[in-house]
Parts: sequence; C-alpha cells; structure tokens
Amino acid sequence: MQWVIGVFGALFVAGAAYLKGSLSLSGMLAAVLMGTVYFGAGNAFWFGILLLFFISSSLLSRLRAEHKEELERSYAKTGRRDAGQVFANGGLGMLLVLLNAVYPLPAWELLFVGVMATVTADTWATECGTLSRKPPRSILSGKILPTGASGGVSLPGTLAAAAGGLLIGIASWLLRQLSPGMAVQPLIILAAAGLVGGLVGAFADSLLGATVQQMNRCAVCGREVESAVHCGQPAAHARGWRWMTNDAVNAISSIAGGAAALLIGGLM
Repeated sequence: MQWVIGVFGALFVAGAAYLKGSLSLSGMLAAVLMGTVYFGAGNAFWFGILLLFFISSSLLSRLRAEHKEELERSYAKTGRRDAGQVFANGGLGMLLVLLNAVYPLPAWELLFVGVMATVTADTWATECGTLSRKPPRSILSGKILPTGASGGVSLPGTLAAAAGGLLIGIASWLLRQLSPGMAVQPLIILAAAGLVGGLVGAFADSLLGATVQQMNRCAVCGREVESAVHCGQPAAHARGWRWMTNDAVNAISSIAGGAAALLIGGLM
C-alpha cells in the first residue's frame, strides 16, 4: 500500500509541475519514479525532504522569471527540469533511500540530509544570486564576473545557500518526528548538518564551475556559456573537462555536501 500511495502522490506532484512548466515530460517521468521510490522504500522523512526541495526550488525559479530569461539562454539546462536534472539533484538521495531500506544505518540519513541540503542550497543560491544588484565575484580570484557566470559567488547567493541548507536541516528534524521507528536526533545536529552540508556543497559547485566544468564560447557574442548553442549558433569548447557537465557538477557537489553533513554528525 505504501508503494501505491507513493505512485499516486508522486504522479500528482510531478503532473502538477509538468502542467506548470517546471518539468519537461522526461523530467515528470523521472520525478514520478523518484517520488515513488522515496515514499515506497522510505517514509515521510525521505519523501518530505525531497518535496520541500522541489517545491521551494520551483517557486524560487519563478521569482522575477522575466529577469532570468536572458541568463537561462547561457545555461546548459533551463528552469524547466528534464530527467537529467531530476536525477542529478535527487538520484543520489534515491540511492541512499534504497541503501537504508536494505541495510538501515544512521549514516545514510545524515548523508541524505547533506545531499539534499546541497541541491537546495545550490538552487537557492543560483536563483537569488542572479537577482543581486552587484555582480558576482570569482571564487578563485575574486574578480568581478558577469551575472550567472559559473564559478561566481555573491553575498545574496551565499546567504540564500545558507538559508536553504538550514531549512533542510530543520525540516529533517521535524519530519523525523512524523516517521515512526526513526531514532531521535537533536535539532542542533541536524540543523548544523544541513547548514554546513549545504554551504560545502554549494561552494564545491562554484569551485568546480570555475575550474573543470565544461564551458563553451559563443561565436557571436563571445560570452562563455554552458549551453552548446548560443545566439543561434553552435558554441565552441572553451575550457574544462568535456564530460564535466552541469549535471556531473551537481552530483559531485552533492557527494561533498553529504560527506560534510556526515562529518558534522560524527563530531557532534
């Protein structure tokens, strides 16, 4: 019955997101699969955190969407998430849900908090940072970068990342109270795990974006972009590892955030 509820619950949420334009068709199908696993193999703790990330990120993506429209043309992926983005943001969490179902360990739960704090913090940082009146600065050199450039950080973006990670940490504590059979974890530990995991993951994302992420050069405007096509023309490879796509960066950053959260849980 839990799996049946998971299917219909995931279908309802993903279907609504598809109709609202937050998910592509492939993204909707991936979200249905993911939501089903999160609820069927997990409980309110796992599914609730996934839902919180998805809803909050979708709402923020619509904040001054007209202002972000031009910037999205330089991104490899837009605000309408496809299956690759869905799995890059929630696939590692889904693996942790399954691992916990097969062999329950508190470590899986802390890793999950850090992973989901990372994807939430990174998304919040991007959505809020691009609205900053001041341009971002390179995480490596401190030089001013164009708004939306990979490897850029800003104060509003950093504060948004901290808020997103902290929200996941606090929510994980609340959801544990609603999930029978889960051991009690102090609020301070989960909040710290979410905050630190989110910030570590978000900064790891920026560092990878500034160093090894694949970036292309637009042949028309000369701008460095993630997308393969810009200004209606194919963009040429400019720097980075060709396999290090935005989805790969998201996945690796999530691992860093999960490890940081696990470390915080062990230290506290």
